[in-house]
Amino acid sequence: MLTILMVLGGLALFLYGVHMLSQAMEQLAGGKLQSWLDKATNHPLKAATFGAVATATLQSSSLLMVTMIGLVNGNLMNLSQAIGMMLGQEIGTTLTGQLIAFKVGDIRYVAIAAGFAMMEFGKKRSLQRYGQALMGFGIIFTGMETMSSALRPLAENPMVADWLATIGHSPLLGVLAGALLTATVQSSSATTALVIALGSAGLITLPGAIGLIYGANIGTCITGFIASMGASVTARRVSIAQILINVIGVILFLPFIHPYARLLEGTASLLPRQIANAHTIFNVAVSAILFPFVRPIESLASLIVPERPAKGRPSVTRYISDHFRGVPAIAIMESSRELAFMGDTVLQMLALSREALLNPDVDKANQVLDMERDVVDPLCDAIERFVDSVIAEDLADHEREQCFAIKNINVDLERVGDHCENLAEAAQDRFYHSVPFSDEALRDLDHAFAHVERTLETALSAVRTRDQDLATLACRMEDEMDRINLSARQGHLTRIQTQACNNEAGVIFIESLRNLERIGDHADNLAVSVLRK
Repeated sequence: MLTILMVLGGLALFLYGVHMLSQAMEQLAGGKLQSWLDKATNHPLKAATFGAVATATLQSSSLLMVTMIGLVNGNLMNLSQAIGMMLGQEIGTTLTGQLIAFKVGDIRYVAIAAGFAMMEFGKKRSLQRYGQALMGFGIIFTGMETMSSALRPLAENPMVADWLATIGHSPLLGVLAGALLTATVQSSSATTALVIALGSAGLITLPGAIGLIYGANIGTCITGFIASMGASVTARRVSIAQILINVIGVILFLPFIHPYARLLEGTASLLPRQIANAHTIFNVAVSAILFPFVRPIESLASLIVPERPAKGRPSVTRYISDHFRGVPAIAIMESSRELAFMGDTVLQMLALSREALLNPDVDKANQVLDMERDVVDPLCDAIERFVDSVIAEDLADHEREQCFAIKNINVDLERVGDHCENLAEAAQDRFYHSVPFSDEALRDLDHAFAHVERTLETALSAVRTRDQDLATLACRMEDEMDRINLSARQGHLTRIQTQACNNEAGVIFIESLRNLERIGDHADNLAVSVLRK
């Protein structure tokens, strides 16, 4: 029992160290991750190189897989690019095995102490993150040493020796065991660490270790499969492509496991290093073999996950998903895409309310009300809940600021939707009560509508592109809206005095101007959010 607890404790320490290291590196990368992806994924070879470097740097193939699914789900990456990146990712993930095969001795304690000091006493956030990475590095090796020490006494246990010998003689059993273990802990690095620890304790043969490593490659696909659930068809194809890559690789190499083991014995004198080399050479070879077959893998994944008509009511959100909360850079990017869609929606509502009020057209008014009820309100609530959940994560300062900016923009867009709803209801009143408008009133309203539409469109473009010149222009246009509003009100007073306008028409006219002015104010808020950066 003590041995089992020590192994589990060592494994927990290892996973915690990997988590600390991965989280620190992701925080240090921050919003750069997206710009790197944009530059690195326009060619399959560049995508594969980026996948290898990013996985080795971030120390998390799962993080990169979730990131890829988010990008594919948002139509920012196609399936071919994702497959290329996955082939590189398979190579990058082997760095963990190579690192933990080293004997670092007491250096791990120095790393933990130095990392802790940097985290606690470092004044700059970046220094604290480097300290977190260093401390995670030390904890990884502490967990490895704990597992190795705990496993050594098991060499004297006949049951354990028999079971491990069976795995050595039956590679398929090792593959199944490795896949099951990795799927359970959702970390191929953890399985690799445990196998290397078994090798350090002299409990496993090289063929048995290779079988477990093969299985770990298959079991790690569970993370991507879970992340793709509920995502787009293309995103689900990405997870299937990952499964295909790893299963095909294992099928190609499994019949030659014993000759492969004899080959590996010449690469190093120590078993832990041989196991690490087995992991690296296998993944590099599989990626090299399959790289020319990116298109066929894409076709096979598309065949397994065909396009199907949507069933039931479609989800109100198009980009955000709870799977992305643990990757702040992607969560923020996807939230911004949801805001962009919401902005396009309220702009369309404003154009429809203009036609509904001026013509008048009750069908267009009803369309605006439907969009407010079925799209804007539920989307606003979904974005608010999602961003709140992201803020609860451990964020860098700039990421937290971005989240609060998204929340503010979300509120402004929802308010624009409310004012469009008011304009649509005014159009209904005018239609059902046959309220006449003078030609001058219609011209004034049409002029105000046109100007507010241009102001809102400019502000939304500024938010989408982070263009400060457009934001400044939107603010100037909102100032002009105040002059247009004043001129329209003065014209209305003149019509009242000459009895060219009745009271009911006057109420609708003034309230419509007030709603347009409020929309202009919210457009100004959007523009100011860009100028604050």
